[in-house]
Amino acid sequence: MTRLPPADSDSLSSLTQPSLSDGEEQLERLQQAEITRLRPISLWKAGTVQAWLEVVMAMPMYIRACSENVKSGKTQVQFWVCFLECVGLSVANLLLQVLLGLTDEDLEVGLGINSPMHRRKLRLAIEDYRDAENGAGLSKAADMDHQWVCKTWLSDLGLPQYSQLFQNQLVDGRVLGSLTRRDLETVFSINNKFHITSLLSGIQLLQMLSFDKEVLHARRVQCEQQDVDPVVWSSQRVIKWVRDIDLKEYADSLQNSGVHGAVMVLDPSFSAESMAKALEIPNNKHMIHRHLYEEMKVLLNPARTNQNQEYNRKEGTPTHSPASSCRYAEERVTLRPRSGKSPLRFNPKISGGRDLSFHSNCGSLPREERLKALPRSKGSPMHGYSSIEITNV
Repeated sequence: MTRLPPADSDSLSSLTQPSLSDGEEQLERLQQAEITRLRPISLWKAGTVQAWLEVVMAMPMYIRACSENVKSGKTQVQFWVCFLECVGLSVANLLLQVLLGLTDEDLEVGLGINSPMHRRKLRLAIEDYRDAENGAGLSKAADMDHQWVCKTWLSDLGLPQYSQLFQNQLVDGRVLGSLTRRDLETVFSINNKFHITSLLSGIQLLQMLSFDKEVLHARRVQCEQQDVDPVVWSSQRVIKWVRDIDLKEYADSLQNSGVHGAVMVLDPSFSAESMAKALEIPNNKHMIHRHLYEEMKVLLNPARTNQNQEYNRKEGTPTHSPASSCRYAEERVTLRPRSGKSPLRFNPKISGGRDLSFHSNCGSLPREERLKALPRSKGSPMHGYSSIEITNV
């Protein structure tokens, strides 16, 4: 089998076609990349695979590594390059069997893929295409490229400060659906616990919607002018709600805070106290705390009840995921999400033995202040007590 010449070129397809101008070459790659969405993987040619790596996967840096490692005689990596240079060859079985058979050491040492997220991205994508060829179709997560995740999704979560971090890891929809708390702590080095919870809640929402961007957008449009369906609210929509409930002087504090609708509804530990802290409302503003508590109770109680019922209905029902049998050494876990299962690793019905209903200990005034604030008419029997326990109803 003919090996690639040690030419300093990223274009493997140039071996079999005339030299093209930069503009023509770019157009050709875009056309080949479009073929990957329309044609089964078993019908891909080498040029299509190259365009897929460069344009769709945003991994052109690894094509050169393939060529260089042929010269040094790297074992299984030779086969990876062989199918790229064999224009006209059906590459599906070779792609699946060889690539999925490569160990992490092969991918890291042989192809120079040092990032565990890059290795995971490659494998998840291959498995998604394999599932598609078996009749399942590409997952909706395939429509979420890393640009959408890094710019749109993180901005909607109110965490744009992590955009470059996710960009470096080339996190797309498939990888996003596989992320765990451990990944965020170790690979991404995120140490803010609430931000991690915010990210995982955002991922759980996507899982609930089967990673369908169109469904997410449609639901957000429907609640843009109505205070309903808060689980899909973006951070910007939450800020608008805060302003609408007459707390506009505190609304800007939510910028880059990670407070969005999914974390408000899906994280049982998120309370009025959590929101007040994010809004930076001083502790001595008791009436404002009480006002916030009442508004959040009206907004979140129905949403959390609906989520509880939805969880009960779907519990244990598997959903299609490109991560069904992905293997990688750094973390051997099942990546296929289960509908309603939270990546936060808790049952959304229960938190510390409580129901999902909205609770907060900051919704009430401090005990002494509550006694002072309570109007007492002359002759009231309450005057006869030195202390009394008053709770919210």
